[in-house]
Amino acid sequence: MWDKEIWEKIGLFAGGLLFGTAGLKVLSSDDAKKAYTHTTAAVLRAKSCILTGSEKLKENCDDIYAGAKDINEERAEKKAAEEDIADASEK
Repeated sequence: MWDKEIWEKIGLFAGGLLFGTAGLKVLSSDDAKKAYTHTTAAVLRAKSCILTGSEKLKENCDDIYAGAKDINEERAEKKAAEEDIADASEK
């Protein structure tokens, strides 16, 4: 009447229930709370470090971008001056 598949399902359900109940007790213990607190503190320190690094990176990128714009403006001015000289010599 009761086949193997039904007993397996009942066993899995009972095991899951037992594991879940034991897991809740373990997760709510004082030691677990300390571990969560230390882990969260480490994550916050890492976040702070990453944000500081990203700010420095952004500043460096802004400096590089400004320098590149200056180089392109100088090249454009030089090219325009050379074209003016070439136009003047053709006339």
